Amino acid sequence: MKRIAGLAAPRRYALLGSFALLAATSSSLAAADDGPGPFGVTVRAAATAQSARVGALFGGGPGGRHFCTASVVRSAAHDLIVTAAHCLGGGGKPVFAPGYRDGRAPYGLWTVRRTYLGDGWSSGRDEDSDIAFAVVADKGGKGIEDVVGGNTFAAGRATGATAVTVTGYPGALDAPLTCTDKPTARGRTQQRIACPGFAGGTSGSPWVNGDGEVVGVIGGHQQGGDTDDVSFSVVLRSEAAALYREATGSGRSGEPS
Repeated sequence: MKRIAGLAAPRRYALLGSFALLAATSSSLAAADDGPGPFGVTVRAAATAQSARVGALFGGGPGGRHFCTASVVRSAAHDLIVTAAHCLGGGGKPVFAPGYRDGRAPYGLWTVRRTYLGDGWSSGRDEDSDIAFAVVADKGGKGIEDVVGGNTFAAGRATGATAVTVTGYPGALDAPLTCTDKPTARGRTQQRIACPGFAGGTSGSPWVNGDGEVVGVIGGHQQGGDTDDVSFSVVLRSEAAALYREATGSGRSGEPS
């Protein structure tokens, strides 16, 4: 699984550093209609408007360890993030640091005030339901989407129809990694992507296509995968779409849950 050892079951860690350059020797170049190549090469993500929408989840702020990844998705209230259900199903109120880099949270810390988990995950830890949303509290009268923007959440996209870019935070690093490749199917309900170096901490990392749509998050099978080089996601279909509608259409008043 892609959570941090100690906060979940331990898993293998990659030796980070030169692996990203070495991976290029076995990767294929992207076709012209799929964006820039090469595929399957993991590098440190540049600080851009797009990467600022991705952040690290902490148990209590950057003084502790970040244990998962999340990203901002568009909503009417401008206050929604998406991640894996196994990142939020353990209770507590984590904080989200978008654009976190080198021990700093340039866009502030945003407290999770309400979480949305699907029935399949809540009742039986169903790996096909390993996706979750969270509402974060406003800061200074602004929602998080007002500050860093957000990607469109898109269910119903065909696996592998286009390349996707995965961005996330391994627990051993204080900066995000990113990789672009084409997902492939693992049965009807799961999809996989071959990108090296996505170690513990990258659960919840968004899979973003060329249209700026989140079409997956690291999670699902083996809670994201038990090696660093292959990651999984639930195929986003009707259950994920219904959960998104619930998260965007309710829970804006009353006490947090």
